[in-house]
Amino acid sequence: MFGGPSLALAGQSVPPSPSTLAAERDFLFGRPRGWIGVRGSWLMPAEGGELFSFVNEQLTIDKGDFQSAAFSGEAGFVLTSRLEAVFGIEAGKKSVTSEYRHFIDNQGLPINQTTALTQTNITGGVRFALLDRGRSVSRYAFVARTITPFVGAGGGVYYHRFAQAGDFVDFVTLKVFRDTFRSIGFSPSAHVFGGADVRMWRSVYVTADGRYVWTHADLGPDFVGFDGIDLNGFRLSTGVSFFFR
Repeated sequence: MFGGPSLALAGQSVPPSPSTLAAERDFLFGRPRGWIGVRGSWLMPAEGGELFSFVNEQLTIDKGDFQSAAFSGEAGFVLTSRLEAVFGIEAGKKSVTSEYRHFIDNQGLPINQTTALTQTNITGGVRFALLDRGRSVSRYAFVARTITPFVGAGGGVYYHRFAQAGDFVDFVTLKVFRDTFRSIGFSPSAHVFGGADVRMWRSVYVTADGRYVWTHADLGPDFVGFDGIDLNGFRLSTGVSFFFR
């Protein structure tokens, strides 16, 4: 019946009062332990090496034509207040139609073909937050930071499929023939990246990052005489991440 100050036993945590929580922005019940995310990416392969040089010289394919959209999924798990383990998969494909630059057929028509590059990268790595993701009001509440920049590095397994289908010129006989050439394989990859998580609402974030990937693979027997396929490249990605407790 009488109002007055309330007491707590020594060593016992007191939950934050409604007025304290009201002053904080969208608090969470504890520090996040991980996240899952989906993203869209733009792949920008370097297109270096003998294979891409040959394709650029002989066919009406210019450097940059294999840039493509990709989709990825990612999951992360908190190891310390700033260090996180990250796992993901990214997949993209680009098809380019072309013709020979210096040859036509015996009817004066262009000699056409289609070249397709499929890329899938399965990765694991670590991510380091440059700022703490937030602060604890008590053991019951965690106030998350709005923007958290991060950097990271990792490695993975890179799958490629490089295929050409259509009409081709035999450079010895100059005859035109129809065929399909393909190379399919796996190679180790390494990458570095940097970006930021931007908090939109409670546990929902918009994540954006840029990364560079290094990988080089041997070609299949349909492409004899080349020094493999250079799959190095830069990519930009953005999407939505959902953090969980």
